[in-house]
Amino acid sequence: MTKLPFNPRKNYEDTREAIGYVSRKEATQKDYDRIGFMSGLEVHQQLKTKEKLFCHCPAGIFQKPDEYDAEVIRHMRPTLSELGEYDGTALMEFKTRKEIVYRISNKTACTYDVDDTPPFPLNREALGIACEISLLSKLNIVGEVHITRKQYLDGSIPTGFQRTAIIGVEGEIQLKNKKVRLIQLSLEEDSCREVSDIGHQRIYRTDRLGMPLIETVTYPEFKNPDEVKEGADYIRFLNRSTGKVATGIGSTRADVNVSCAGGTRVEIKGVAHNRWMPELTHNEAFRQFALLRIKEVMNKRVTDTKSWKIHAIKPAPNDLPAGIPLLNEVKAIGYPVYIINLPGFGGMLSHFLQPEMTFADELTNRLKVIACIEKPNMLHSEMFDDTVGKDNWTKIRQLLAAGEQDAQVILWGPEADIPTALETVEERCLMAFTGVPNETRKSFENGTTIFERVLPGADRMYPDTDTAPIPLEDKVLDEMAKHLPIVTAERFAQLRDWNVPEDTYTYILKNNLVPIIERAQNELGIPARFTATLMAHKLNHMERQIGPVQGFSAEKVYDLLAFQKSCNLDLEIAKKMLWVVYRHPERNFETVLAEVDYKKLSQDEIVKMIPTLLEDYNEIRTSKNDGAGANWVMGKLRKEALGNVALKELRGLI
Repeated sequence: MTKLPFNPRKNYEDTREAIGYVSRKEATQKDYDRIGFMSGLEVHQQLKTKEKLFCHCPAGIFQKPDEYDAEVIRHMRPTLSELGEYDGTALMEFKTRKEIVYRISNKTACTYDVDDTPPFPLNREALGIACEISLLSKLNIVGEVHITRKQYLDGSIPTGFQRTAIIGVEGEIQLKNKKVRLIQLSLEEDSCREVSDIGHQRIYRTDRLGMPLIETVTYPEFKNPDEVKEGADYIRFLNRSTGKVATGIGSTRADVNVSCAGGTRVEIKGVAHNRWMPELTHNEAFRQFALLRIKEVMNKRVTDTKSWKIHAIKPAPNDLPAGIPLLNEVKAIGYPVYIINLPGFGGMLSHFLQPEMTFADELTNRLKVIACIEKPNMLHSEMFDDTVGKDNWTKIRQLLAAGEQDAQVILWGPEADIPTALETVEERCLMAFTGVPNETRKSFENGTTIFERVLPGADRMYPDTDTAPIPLEDKVLDEMAKHLPIVTAERFAQLRDWNVPEDTYTYILKNNLVPIIERAQNELGIPARFTATLMAHKLNHMERQIGPVQGFSAEKVYDLLAFQKSCNLDLEIAKKMLWVVYRHPERNFETVLAEVDYKKLSQDEIVKMIPTLLEDYNEIRTSKNDGAGANWVMGKLRKEALGNVALKELRGLI
């Protein structure tokens, strides 16, 4: 049995080894089968419409954080469902006592957004796009669209609920090696954009609020982290193939549901980048596996879990150990300090959960979210550094009359928040006896997550009485089906048939560039491989290096290739011209051609230069390599050849 004091860092390493944690790079399918990895997706995609979903405000116009005309302050309260029950998330949010502030711009919001008027009729443009994407996803379209309300008590929607409607059910997507079933596709209104969340105040902007959004939900059929990303990419590519969805930061967000064998569904909320998903899902599955080990250990230590509780006291100022810098700062602020004993939890606070994160992080993160006490908000007896000191912890254990297997926490905060804080610590420790709590978690780029809120239950859904059902006629859907874009799985096959490098697929499909590649091949006779690599390698590199340029679109690439074709220019010069075109899309191609120092020369004129250059090379020759001379001449003629003679052909001539 673990006894205190001990080495927390060694305990962290030992418990990581005990659960068999391996990094994602080292992990194999056997590792994921061993822990019972299972995951599903909820992919949210904004639609490209002129207006919002339930009003006539413009969609897609965004304001800066300090650009607003008014502020509205709200306090959210939970309401009973039709079954007479409260939603767990709503109760948790109510406990936080948050003041919700909405910063409103007249350009982007109206009285509907702040719940002062009923909804306008559903945006039919958005409904049509949702139906089209449902058909592409091989979903069964519903006969009638019924609007329902989904409670949101975090304040992200001023009404306290989101209007949403199921459009299609039971579809599928085709991955490289398997099919994954879809549960449904819903059409719903987007939430507000969060500006800040500090203490008991949360601030939102309402520019994004009400924008039409579709949510594609899969069954939990992904068996490893790479499949999760593949599925998310496929859904993103499928949505963008229509050309009717928004692009850019925040336009596509995914909630990733993860569990392990014996665990429960945990939702990683709002993952903005698909490339984060493998690391996030890997670590979440192992986090749950580690929590199950904690459950096993704690149930052996504590036989009567129902009577388990924390022991917390507020020691007199003179009883608290002196010489702890952080506590001295806390005392200066005037916050009360409490010390807490966690019976039987020795070794658990430093138990591995995620890379460089332990069970203690579960406590401090919940204190931040639920009790609204900003970090740092606690110290504990199993910290990796000696912030408090062994002698001080001995004194604290004596004050608490702690046992050898107990763990201790020092907690502080505003007096009004302490009851919630103590309740939060006890509640999370009690959850350790049952395993993995249902919750949503916030994601970070390094692949770790922190607690965000309690996972909502099904009882937060109820019918919307403001909107009548909307019938979907078969003849309209049948006509729509005739004009669908090529499905994503066929696009993959098309790119392979064109011998396009696989490292270009993500960029091409994410930006819906296949139609441009296809058009250049069919109308201009330019090989698909060339156009694909020009955009996915050269253009992609420019976007990353320079950033987005106003006035430039991928259609400019086609126009550039068409210009080259009309001037009978060799394709290689496109790579040089594109640098100028991207930075200055307003310039005509003749000007760009002059700017890259192009000089019209015939093949014969270039060939006549070769003998003289070879003579020059022989005079300065330093290598016995037969190919060195050709390389030297190629370098000298490259500028003259570019646009006039294919470089491969020139090499042969040399």
